[in-house]
Amino acid sequence: MDFIHSFMNIFLNLDETLANFLKEYGTWTYAILFLIIFVETGLVVMPFLPGDSLLFVAGSFAALGDFNIAYLILLLVLAAVLGDNTNYWVGKYFGDHAINWKFRGKPLVSKKYISKTEKFYEKYGVKTIILARFVPFVRTFAPFVAGVGEMNYRRFLAYDIIGGFLWVGIATLAGYWFGGMEVVKKNFELVVVGIILISILPIIIEVLRNKMKTNNS
Repeated sequence: MDFIHSFMNIFLNLDETLANFLKEYGTWTYAILFLIIFVETGLVVMPFLPGDSLLFVAGSFAALGDFNIAYLILLLVLAAVLGDNTNYWVGKYFGDHAINWKFRGKPLVSKKYISKTEKFYEKYGVKTIILARFVPFVRTFAPFVAGVGEMNYRRFLAYDIIGGFLWVGIATLAGYWFGGMEVVKKNFELVVVGIILISILPIIIEVLRNKMKTNNS
């Protein structure tokens, strides 16, 4: 419980966390941000890291001059693309074996989110690689499922780069343009919660639609 509480505290106070990183590590904070985005997108066992909100916060710090916005966007796009490519090749080479990996008797890869991602592919096809960027959890599993399904790599890479630029660019520039507003600064925790809710809204809508279909059938 202490771990969960500490994690949620960091999650909801990303501005304070990032400020502490900058104070402690200076320009090495770029590397920390790179690592977090890479891990969230590249390791199928780590889908819960705060990607969207972290990008927003980093953008708001760039507006204050703590980061160079151009370097920040390019670096984090690279992290997102490399992460997805790592996930793709893990899925391609380990496939169904990875789904059955366990740690202390518990599966490392959530079959529930694999199933949700597969439904995304059924609905949107290869465009899932772009759209999934904006959906927590699904964005971590989409490249993995693409690898398992042996999607053509050139097509995957093209859509992945587009999705990476859109996701990082939109979220970071939103923080850059709006993060410095006084109303945002005073209600930063609510803004972070709002970003999370907006991010998972497609999942909530899909769950409600499925329940309605079940009730009507």
